[in-house]
Amino acid sequence: MKQMQLGKPPRHLSVIRHCASSARLAQSAELELNLGSPGLTSPLDGKSGFLPVFRSGSWSEIGPKTYMEDEHVCVDNLVSHLGAAAEDFPSPGAFYGVFDGHGGTDAASFVRKNILKFILDDSHFPSSVEKAIRNAFVKADHALADSSSLDRSSGTTALTALIFGRTLLIANAGDCRAVLGKRGRAIELSRDHKPNCTTERVRIEKLGGIIYDGYLNGQLSVARALGDWHMKGAKGSACPLSSEPELRETTLTDEDEFLIMGCDGLWDVMSSQCAVTIVRKGLMLHNDPERCSRELVLEALQRNTCDNLTVVVVCFSSGPPPRIEVPKTRVRRSISLEGLHVIKGALNGQV
Repeated sequence: MKQMQLGKPPRHLSVIRHCASSARLAQSAELELNLGSPGLTSPLDGKSGFLPVFRSGSWSEIGPKTYMEDEHVCVDNLVSHLGAAAEDFPSPGAFYGVFDGHGGTDAASFVRKNILKFILDDSHFPSSVEKAIRNAFVKADHALADSSSLDRSSGTTALTALIFGRTLLIANAGDCRAVLGKRGRAIELSRDHKPNCTTERVRIEKLGGIIYDGYLNGQLSVARALGDWHMKGAKGSACPLSSEPELRETTLTDEDEFLIMGCDGLWDVMSSQCAVTIVRKGLMLHNDPERCSRELVLEALQRNTCDNLTVVVVCFSSGPPPRIEVPKTRVRRSISLEGLHVIKGALNGQV
């Protein structure tokens, strides 16, 4: 199956992407979540000597939709990407984003091109990265309202991952999802902002919004998004459709093998644990994150997803994941450890 036909993602832009297929260099080689306002710290802060190596791959397909409205960005080396402006940044550093547009491509395309710049230009960066990210989301949202060249009714969800050293900071507004692969286990680092979600429903109804058949004000299937100014009031006013991201921070360890970022077209038909199992098996076989992204997209298409598909897989080491050794016991096992993770996910309601 060929990649995208409409000239949208995957975008292999030399100024944005530094690794389109850096995975091939390694083919020959065999959370607790804390909220806070992190600043930039030394990559080796803490007791662990683990230092991640970033390499990524992506894949997109239009799926059964008439138009492709997804966008994404991958920057494996922030220092190289930013040049002299990144002299004081801890290394390694990386940035990734997935943007699921609706009502046209204007909002998703604009946010993809500008969100990293808005973060780095914010006055709180780098002393308070969390505040800088929150401000960047608001700035992007307001820019969509002010622009005379963009469609004000166009909107997009936004999921970003900013990494400095071992500190991973996920920001999410909408129903894209970030999932960490931790020795075969799926750890969700973001929450899907659906209107029927209890906390989102309470917030929406408190602000005068309604939820009809799972849609915010009967129009939108997400509770948070940038753009969509036909559904919002004056800039700065609270409204049921929020552009404020939720942030999650985690410190990477040598057990954290990869990150999956995908739009809802993937998660509508696949559990987080299933995606982690597919990617881990793929990396052990061929160690290519781009190929893993493609395999997830093709699997979602086989499962009859109804949406555009975009997947980004980010690896934290140059080699493939190690084989999980299961201690030998007198009881013969009839299921793999990864299979046990799938069953555990089903019991927890993730499947």
